[in-house]
Amino acid sequence: MLTNFTSESVAAGHPDKICDQISDAIVDAALTIDPKSRVAVETLVTVNRVVLAGEVTCPKTIDYEKVARGVIKDLGYTDKSWGFWYQSPISVYVHQQSPDISAGVDDGGAG
Repeated sequence: MLTNFTSESVAAGHPDKICDQISDAIVDAALTIDPKSRVAVETLVTVNRVVLAGEVTCPKTIDYEKVARGVIKDLGYTDKSWGFWYQSPISVYVHQQSPDISAGVDDGGAG
């Protein structure tokens, strides 16, 4: 049986890499507050826009916009004329993890 195998490899500066670094920074921020934090956050970047969505279990509030802007600025996106920069609008749709899921993970683990 013939099959096709495909894969994608992206370089620095690709939107996927930017998203990964923002999401990783959110995980780091949560774990700094509480090593038992749980984070399931997706990041989307496009022309002049960042969207953060998902759920977090953490005892303190995380400033998601500040974290994202810091990563974007550190990556060198500092010029508005590029169509994406650290002051681009950020929409945050992150909420606390559902109590039912949280209880299940607390009692039995995630896997």
